Amino acid sequence: MMQSRRFDPLLRRAQDHEDAVARELAERQRAHEMQESRLAELRRYAEEYASSQMAAISPAQLANRRAFLDRLESAVEQQSRTVDSSRERLEAERTRLLLASRDKQVLEQLAASYRAQERKVDERRSQREMDDLGARRVRAAQQAGETEGEPR
Repeated sequence: MMQSRRFDPLLRRAQDHEDAVARELAERQRAHEMQESRLAELRRYAEEYASSQMAAISPAQLANRRAFLDRLESAVEQQSRTVDSSRERLEAERTRLLLASRDKQVLEQLAASYRAQERKVDERRSQREMDDLGARRVRAAQQAGETEGEPR
């Protein structure tokens, strides 16, 4: 078996790995975008609620409103941490994809190098065979010429 052919299973596996990491990256990207969207919605709702005016607020209603605003603020902070965490996972997945891609590229270059070496060996072998064939024809022609020129 040619050495370059030995890389085929490794190349397929590297490609499969790169594809799997790319799918995971796409999933992380979707999840991150969803988390960012939730954060934007929470912030928008908190701003709207905070800026809304309530007429004739009793002290109890004011306390409830303040408590709700505090919970909203806490939810925004928690979602912000979730978005940060999601961003970190997304960046880690991007790094994994870069590494998988680089690993596959190294294997491809190595296989290409072996194929180039194999082509050179084949070309040399073909050239040697052609040279041998030419030399045999010349010898055969010389021998044929000698036998014709000999007295009978």
